Amino acid sequence: MSARIDTNAGGRWLGLYVLGYLVFLYLPVLLIPLFSFNNSIQAAFPLQGFTLDWYRTLYGNPALSGALANSLIIGVIAASGATLCGITVSYMDLYGRSPLAATISAVARLPILIPGVIVGISLLILVNLIGLGPSRISIVLGHILVALPTTVVVMRSRFAAIPKTIREAALDLGASDWTTFRRVMLPLSLPAVLSAFMLSFLISFDEFIVVFFLAGTEPTLPLYIWSQLRFPRSLPTVMALGTVILCVSFIIAGSAEILRHRGLGAARRNPA
Repeated sequence: MSARIDTNAGGRWLGLYVLGYLVFLYLPVLLIPLFSFNNSIQAAFPLQGFTLDWYRTLYGNPALSGALANSLIIGVIAASGATLCGITVSYMDLYGRSPLAATISAVARLPILIPGVIVGISLLILVNLIGLGPSRISIVLGHILVALPTTVVVMRSRFAAIPKTIREAALDLGASDWTTFRRVMLPLSLPAVLSAFMLSFLISFDEFIVVFFLAGTEPTLPLYIWSQLRFPRSLPTVMALGTVILCVSFIIAGSAEILRHRGLGAARRNPA
């Protein structure tokens, strides 16, 4: 009886801890949309009234439009490169049966454990040594490196969920490794491919530290937002922009997760 009481008390304390953690983590994020509709340049209570003026200032801003275009272009290119690399690395890790493939897979996932500042400084030194310097190409290469661990994890889990008998059957019927990958494994993994692309695009679109070190004369959207935070009167506009980014990111991340689970669910329902 006492053990049951202790278990219930422990569960309540754990629930309170989780609730407090979630409030601490997400309440500041929820305040951004709230203050973006506030008719005041001060992010403080009490609210002064409802307004959409801060959202209207987002239109017709050439600096913002240029930064957004840079982020979209870099995000699409970096996500494509990271997804292609992630597909190759994860597939070879599972089916290559080579110590080198396993080592490459481990190295590809390593950047997630390295502090972003270290990655940014290292990449800056590298691009200067090879003659690229801070530029859009350098940012793309840096974002591929940062997004690669996510694509490897997503694609590896998808390939692992596909029954091995499907691949073995294709090989037994005379298909080459490349044909089996292109005609069988890749189509079965298409939901995960789309999920990995969207998640890596989000990582690239929101990345700030790497851009801070590698940006040249064409800043991305996170760098533009950081530059505007120095001006108090720009804070409401920044919060309106942050709200838009938050909503779009939530939609993309949610869609990516739905695609990933749909692919895994299909594999479980059709084990053979």
